Amino acid sequence: MTTGTPPPSRPAAPRRSRVRTFLPLGIAAWLVLEIWLLTVVAGATGGFTVFLLLLAGIVLGAVVIKRAGRRAFKNLSETLQRQQSGAVPAGELRSGGNGLLMLAGLLLMIPGLVSDALGLLLLVPPVRTALSRYTERTIERKMQSAAPGTLGDAFQQARMHRPDGTVIQGEVIKDGGRPAQRPDAGPRPPITS
Repeated sequence: MTTGTPPPSRPAAPRRSRVRTFLPLGIAAWLVLEIWLLTVVAGATGGFTVFLLLLAGIVLGAVVIKRAGRRAFKNLSETLQRQQSGAVPAGELRSGGNGLLMLAGLLLMIPGLVSDALGLLLLVPPVRTALSRYTERTIERKMQSAAPGTLGDAFQQARMHRPDGTVIQGEVIKDGGRPAQRPDAGPRPPITS
């Protein structure tokens, strides 16, 4: 029995991005490759050798992460001390590549020979510098081309500041008129810093 009303129409589902489509497939392929490579190496050298390789990767990864964390904390405290003494301007912060060192340690700690090779590759300073520059340029380019109302636009607006690092709070009043207020609202308190 029909009632004569059309079935409710649902809006079309948004199209999935390439990352959401191929990331699970990439992770599955990477896991299969890691397991296959571990079995090949275990067949050629023995299971105990593979166990020692994995254990060495975990220990080396922990050491790398610990050293990178200590270095990052040391750099942060030195930079804060220099800023308080006025030796370094507030906007001039540079990291020493500690994030990539921590990523290298994490890759070393993940069981697998491919991830260990990538982690060891990230420990080489020229590779780390080149990857850092490439990543920085890519992020800057993506933020420059961010459309209004997107997450990239929000990050771009959050990064805007005066050269001396000060932030001025205020209220924008167009054409000399007063901002529209609700009828039940009282006078607004002054903005204090």
